[in-house]
Amino acid sequence: MNFPLYIARRYLFSRKSHNIINIISLISAAGVMIVTAALVIVLSVFNGFARLSESLFNSFNPDMAITLKQGKTFRTDELDIRRLKKIKGVKYVTEVVEENALMKYLDKQSIVTLKGVSSGYEKMCGIDTMMAAGHFILEQGDMNYAVLGYGIADYLGANLSDFKNPITVYVARRDADFSNVFDNAFNTASIFPSGTFSIQTDFDVKYVLLPIRFLRQILGYHEELTSLEIGLDKFADPGKVQKEIQEAAGGKFMVKNRYEQQELIYKIFRTEKWAIVMILAFILLIATFNVIASISMLILEKKKDIAVLQSLGASKTLVQRIFMIEGMLISFCGAVTGLVLGAVICWAQMRFGLIRLGDINSTFVVNSYPVHMIPIDFLIIFVIVMVIGFIVGWYQIYNIRKIDATMMRAE
Repeated sequence: MNFPLYIARRYLFSRKSHNIINIISLISAAGVMIVTAALVIVLSVFNGFARLSESLFNSFNPDMAITLKQGKTFRTDELDIRRLKKIKGVKYVTEVVEENALMKYLDKQSIVTLKGVSSGYEKMCGIDTMMAAGHFILEQGDMNYAVLGYGIADYLGANLSDFKNPITVYVARRDADFSNVFDNAFNTASIFPSGTFSIQTDFDVKYVLLPIRFLRQILGYHEELTSLEIGLDKFADPGKVQKEIQEAAGGKFMVKNRYEQQELIYKIFRTEKWAIVMILAFILLIATFNVIASISMLILEKKKDIAVLQSLGASKTLVQRIFMIEGMLISFCGAVTGLVLGAVICWAQMRFGLIRLGDINSTFVVNSYPVHMIPIDFLIIFVIVMVIGFIVGWYQIYNIRKIDATMMRAE
């Protein structure tokens, strides 16, 4: 066994002559343990919220979206849709038209984004599983229906059972002249709601889903699209498929994956997560100063041992390494126990939902704080703890000027 490690281990686990040193060592390890556990818990909660948000976005955003690099609309014959469908890994291709509009129900009105989709859209994104009321029905024969975001339906006071008062949709005409008769500047149509969906506030207060044929009719479109949304097979390689779709679409179009469609939100999650890590790492740095106190007290107690070792030929560097390893062992014990404690708490939260987001009647998507543990986070936390422990220990040991035979000789 490595001699400095052997001596350091004996010093750490053997009973000290002064009980205060044991207490300080325990406090040092406990401080490291608590901050380490906090790092595990905080990162796991951030991962849980990120995973939850991703699952919610996935109920609305497609795996891939094809849009123009410049301009808003394009015709279906500008893309080889048949070729896109033949790409390995592509399962769904949905035509989409989006347009801002005004919706009015009785005496209330709201600005919304209309999203006209072709049949089979719900199979691609699974939005029919996120219905808050009613059913996901867009077409029944010649009848058209709208599925409203929960926030829009709540603001308008839309009644799904009201078959006498439809919702009126106002869309600006492409050739409108707002300087003349204002009423003639809009195309209008009426539609009944079939249900409401609830995914995430940003979507719930913005979007209304409609049949693409209905939206094209009031916009005066024929085969125009604003985007093509593509759903992939669960075994597909997204990166590879994205490249093939881009090649098939050509340079006029851009293809975005789910991350790129919500890039800002994902960046915010990552930034906030690592900002919290930096804050807790600073707290950990403060907590590890207890290690300095523990090592300093131990050095004062072991003056005789140090004198004996140096008289037997031990160099100053070897003696320093002993106490350096002692500090690292304290950090190591605190890190390991903290990782285990954090993992246990996270498991308990995942299993039993100990900390809830609200009462039973709350409108949150989940009832308790979501938690998701990632192994790489545990490795990163362990490295952070050990690096900080090494820096603090190195600073303390190499600033002690009394570790030599003459100045550490027993009185």
